[in-house]
Amino acid sequence: MNRSEALAPIVESVPVVPVVILDDVATAVPLARALVAGGLRAVEITLRTDAAIAAIAAIAGEVKDAVVGAGTVLTREQWAACEKAGARYMVSPGSSPGLLEAARNSSVPLMPGAATASEAMQLLEEGYTIQKFFPAEPAGGIPYLKALASPLAGIRFCPTGGIGVKNAPDYLKLANVICVGGSWVAPADAIVAGDWGRIEKLAREASALGKGGA
Repeated sequence: MNRSEALAPIVESVPVVPVVILDDVATAVPLARALVAGGLRAVEITLRTDAAIAAIAAIAGEVKDAVVGAGTVLTREQWAACEKAGARYMVSPGSSPGLLEAARNSSVPLMPGAATASEAMQLLEEGYTIQKFFPAEPAGGIPYLKALASPLAGIRFCPTGGIGVKNAPDYLKLANVICVGGSWVAPADAIVAGDWGRIEKLAREASALGKGGA
C-alpha cells in the first residue's frame, strides 16, 4: 500500500511548503491568503505554539484555496486534535509506533521524517514513498540526498531544516526531491507587522523556483 498517494498531489503542487510558526490566531487567515496569492497553496502550521491548532481550524474554515497541514505532529493526541481542526495532511520530524498507528487509522496523509537510510527504509516498508528529510542541512544536505538517490530510488524527499532562498534551487534540482520546506517565505517579523504584501512577494518568488530549476 502506498501511504503517500494522497499526499503526492499536495506537495507536487508547490516547490516550497511554507513552515509557519504562529503565536496569534488572528494572523492565520491573512497569512494563508497572502501565501495562496503568491502561489503557495500548501501551508504547514507547526504545533510549536498554543495558537497552532486554532490557526489550522481558522485557515481550514476561511481560506478555501489553501491546503492547510499540521507540522511537528508527535503524538496520537495531537493527530486527533489536528484532524478535528481540519488539517489536510500531517508532517512529523520523525516517526514513532504511536504516530504510525494514528496514520493507519486515518484518511489524512502523513509525511514522516527520516534522517538516515535505515529510518527511510523502515518508513518505505510502511508504504511511505514521500518522506521529510530532517534536519536537512545538519544531516548531510545535498550530498547525502544524492547518495541516497540510487539505493533508495523509491523514495522522494521534502528536505526541511536549514533551507533558504539561496540553497533551495539546488535541492529542487535533485531527482529524489519533490519539494522543500522552509520558513523564509513567512518570516516572523513580517507576520507580527502584518506585512502581507511582503509575504505574498516572498511566496511568489518561492513559487517561481519551480521543481528542477532556479
